[in-house]
Amino acid sequence: MPGEPVNVLVTTATVPIGEECERQITSVSSQISLTDATHLALAERKGDLGSREQLDALLAEAEIIYGFRFPRNLIARAPRLKWIQTMGAGVDFLDEELLRSPAVMTNMSGIHATPIGEFVLQLMLMFVKQAPLCFQLKQEKRWTRFPLTVLRSRTVGIVGLGSIGREVARLAKAFGMRVVATRRSAKQVTRARHVDMLLPPEQLGQLLAHSDFVVLAPPLTSETRGLIGEEELRNMKSTAYLINIARGGIVDEEALVRALDEHWIAGAGLDVFATEPLPAESRLWQLPNVILTPHVAGSMEDYFVRATELFCENLRRYLGGRKLLNVVDKKRGY
Repeated sequence: MPGEPVNVLVTTATVPIGEECERQITSVSSQISLTDATHLALAERKGDLGSREQLDALLAEAEIIYGFRFPRNLIARAPRLKWIQTMGAGVDFLDEELLRSPAVMTNMSGIHATPIGEFVLQLMLMFVKQAPLCFQLKQEKRWTRFPLTVLRSRTVGIVGLGSIGREVARLAKAFGMRVVATRRSAKQVTRARHVDMLLPPEQLGQLLAHSDFVVLAPPLTSETRGLIGEEELRNMKSTAYLINIARGGIVDEEALVRALDEHWIAGAGLDVFATEPLPAESRLWQLPNVILTPHVAGSMEDYFVRATELFCENLRRYLGGRKLLNVVDKKRGY
């Protein structure tokens, strides 16, 4: 006899996951009863409560929720919820109700390593090859030669040696760079694969003082919020660049603007900000030594497919009573 139906509810941030992803999920088992409620959740977030009863009915039966930007008061509205699979790696956006709930939470840790690793290398190359100046000269139709430099033999400091940090280290080594990193679990100075020097987090100052590029890749937690402030920025080389592809809250943005404006550091490549979208009045828009992008470093054209592959592997584990991948430690926040 077939088992009881397992109700899976999907709520993404913007658009439904599509037929291909739906087929991926339902092919895992005939037990799966799948509903994509993205349009209902999106309407509710925009203040349209006309379909609230329909969404409430779906939430009341949901055992598993897969997605991003979950409906408000989720735990109260989904009393049968046992597992939440987020579509992102960070869980800093989740409210306390979700973090206190008994529902198991898993994330997409690891899926972003390739696109973000490439993005970091792109930013480093843009700085050493003066790409912003190239764009400016083209717009001005000026033929002006300028000096360039190379990444080889430069030092990249990676704050947070998780899956993204490890991929940045691997790519940096391919360019002949020296790699220094910090990792929360490191207790003493040691080495790691593709890392010349692995430091415990309390030796962040050493990393900052010796790096030509500082790449921020930790999760946003109570320990990392405001990690990079005035003291840390002044500890960096005046020729160094800060690259943040993690979360805006890791950096004191006011201190960063002063550091860039007064040339404590050479520049910054920023994909994340304290407030998103970045406010029009932010000085970061005008600073010539800043390359900024709208939180797109982890994007891939087949993101939903890649994410759903990981979800389906976890779904098979869930149905089989096995340990899930990427279980979030709610106390640590990642």
